[in-house]
Amino acid sequence: MGKLHLDDDVVAKARELARRAGAPVVDLARSHTTVSVERAVLRLAGITGADAEGIPWANRLVDAVRADAGLGHGVALPVFDAMLSEGETDITVLAQKAAAGSVRFRVPEGKGRTAARKAADRAVKAGIKTIDRNRAERDRMVKKYGDPKQRPWIYLIVATGDIYEDIPQAQAAARAGADVIAVIRSTGQSLLDYVPEGATREGFAGTYATQENFRLMRAALDESSKELGRYVRLTNYASGLCMPEIATLAGLQRLDMMLNDSMYGILFRDINPIRTFVDQRFSRQIHARAGIIINTGEDNYLTTADAVDEAHTVTVSQLLNEYFAHEAGLADDQLGLGHAFEINPDIPESFRLELAHALLARELFPDAPLKWMPPTKHMTGDVFRGNLLDGFFNLVGTLTGQGILLVGMMTEAVVTPWLSDRDIALQNVRYVLNACGGLHEDFVPAEGGFIQRRAHQVLDEAVELLEVIEKKGLLTAIGEGTFGIMKRPADRGKGLDGVAKHEDGYYNPATELLEAAQ
Repeated sequence: MGKLHLDDDVVAKARELARRAGAPVVDLARSHTTVSVERAVLRLAGITGADAEGIPWANRLVDAVRADAGLGHGVALPVFDAMLSEGETDITVLAQKAAAGSVRFRVPEGKGRTAARKAADRAVKAGIKTIDRNRAERDRMVKKYGDPKQRPWIYLIVATGDIYEDIPQAQAAARAGADVIAVIRSTGQSLLDYVPEGATREGFAGTYATQENFRLMRAALDESSKELGRYVRLTNYASGLCMPEIATLAGLQRLDMMLNDSMYGILFRDINPIRTFVDQRFSRQIHARAGIIINTGEDNYLTTADAVDEAHTVTVSQLLNEYFAHEAGLADDQLGLGHAFEINPDIPESFRLELAHALLARELFPDAPLKWMPPTKHMTGDVFRGNLLDGFFNLVGTLTGQGILLVGMMTEAVVTPWLSDRDIALQNVRYVLNACGGLHEDFVPAEGGFIQRRAHQVLDEAVELLEVIEKKGLLTAIGEGTFGIMKRPADRGKGLDGVAKHEDGYYNPATELLEAAQ
């Protein structure tokens, strides 16, 4: 029954409601495509590089196909039909010819369609085989060097804007005890409808997510893994307008975790809900194949909504994310579902409330490597108070057996942390984990006490909200501001013009290959 004595029937009802609320959105995702999904297919097929203006050839080629043949049939058949007609073997060269106006596209039929489909399957399968090899290589390295001895894994953000500055900082963080290095993305990249090319040396409050930056950091952390005798994981962000492409590049470069949650882009970047749910499904299929752990963004709701009154919305979103992830093929051990330590510390019993919420998440998702987020909303310029709050956060993480612990900074939300700030923060984590690492075995809340009652209340409120969402529809609920008090209607938002409904004969070789394996 667990420490909270949750009612199995209530939990089962919550999951069934989440399935019923999420199913129409899955149907929507299965019947639509986006420019980013189609660009991801081309990236799997081997397209690389960008033109003189920095526009990726993937964008150029999708735009050319869309202008001639539309998006509703997918780009794979028109592109490989053109390659066969032109006698071209390099998809990047085809994109260059199309940009120059020397190639036109059509939706092939009959024998032409059959030939194009075989060629597309062969090219995309090669990309998926690269992802498979990377997954096997990760397994080999984990077996050789080992995982961190303790749980939760220590997750630390490093991002200067310059990938060549990020690398030594990431390696230093690993030596200081970080198990997962997250290279936070440059501000605003989620709103770029293209993936920048190459290694980048300037970013804003972060470093651009590019294939070359992924490659460089992965190689550096492989060196650290060998040096330290434990596999150091790498995280980036598969969200925003290029979610499917960044997920694909992560698989091609052996990243280990990706922040991946459409709700973040919908609520906090005003990206169209349909665009992001379609993109999310494809990206999670890639993550499932690559063995990548996803991190979801429920913690963000509590930065705009009250962490006590709206705690149940986090639980609702976790349940929906679990359903969407399973449907896309992700296993429980890939579900880094998010939650956070964001209750106002001045509220009486705030620590007990945080404990109840964290334990509820742990017991609802016992096999998931939950990602537990530190306090940010109520941090101030008082760094001593901030360090104490982070210590309490770390203590909750050990008491409730969290899977991934993001290192809190005492200067969080005040200034950009210095290296010394990270060192102090890691000292805090190390002390709590060393002193209390197994305390979750001993911690049992009082029968019928405050923590049990609070957890049951939040779960009951989550069920009530799921009943409402199931009746009115998830897209309507999002439009009405159910999550994070942000209202995002389905007919508005950035990127809507990049969505297309499948026409008869739509073909996506990547989806077919991934679903066949699933």
